[in-house]
Parts: sequence; C-alpha cells; structure tokens
Amino acid sequence: MLIRDVVPGDWPGIWPFLRRICAEGETFGYPTDITESQARGIWLLAPPARTVVAVDDTGAVLGSAKMNPNQMGNAAHIASASFMVDPDRAGQGVGRALCEEALRWARAEGFRAMQFNAVVESNTRAVSLYRALGFHILGTVPDGFRHPRLGYVGLHIMHRPL
Repeated sequence: MLIRDVVPGDWPGIWPFLRRICAEGETFGYPTDITESQARGIWLLAPPARTVVAVDDTGAVLGSAKMNPNQMGNAAHIASASFMVDPDRAGQGVGRALCEEALRWARAEGFRAMQFNAVVESNTRAVSLYRALGFHILGTVPDGFRHPRLGYVGLHIMHRPL
C-alpha cells in the first residue's frame, strides 16, 4: 500500500465509496444524498491542508484522508483529519495507515495536537483504532448523531497531543 497526495485522476476512485459511506449515514455527518460536487468541495482540500489516498500496487484507491487545522486563527495549532476507507477494503489496515500518515503530517507541520470533533460512538472500529493510536475521548455530545438504525447516539470529541 502506498499513501500519496491526491491528484485529480484519483477522484473517480474516491467518489464511489465516499458516496456509499455517506448514503449509509452511519459514520459521517455529511448529507446522505450528497452530490458529487458537494463531496468534491468537502473532501479535496487545497494547501496548506492536505488530501491523500491509499492505493494498492495496481493504483486502485483503497481509502482517503483529509487533514487540516481544526480551527482558524489563534486555535489553528490543533490539527484535525477525516478518513474514509472503501468498505470493501475494511480490515486491511488502510484506516490505520491513513491515520498514522495524518499524525506524521501534523507533527511535520508543527501542530501541537490532533482533535476529531465528531466520532460517532457506535463506530466502534474507528473509536478503537483512534484509542490504539493514543487518542482519548475528551467528552461526548449526547444524542449528537442520528444513526439510521440505532437512533440517536453520542458524538465523541477525541484528542491526542503530538
């Protein structure tokens, strides 16, 4: 697996699984009927932020991550990131590799910490991964996410120093 900066030709490999994940409505607060134009604008970030893809040896996109300051101005020293892995590639270490790359990037860019603002508590694979990588739950917004099967569930705010 190779993780590299996204190029315009990667979008056709990202869009199908991004659309599927959004449509399922279980892990992201994006619209379930997100349009391709909306998704592209949300996911493909311009520098100094960064969007990457994880690809296999054939060049197929396995997953993607976007990395950016969590806030602006005097709060811009805390990074954030979002990750999407093709559900057909789950369990192959793609999410871990993308998160480790985001942490490397944030350290190299001089961020002091990384914070995730909205980790759906029922997304136990993500919560477990982030904890394994040193993140802690700072708090949980009760009923912050309307899960399509489980009803209202909490949204964790997760943080780790760099």
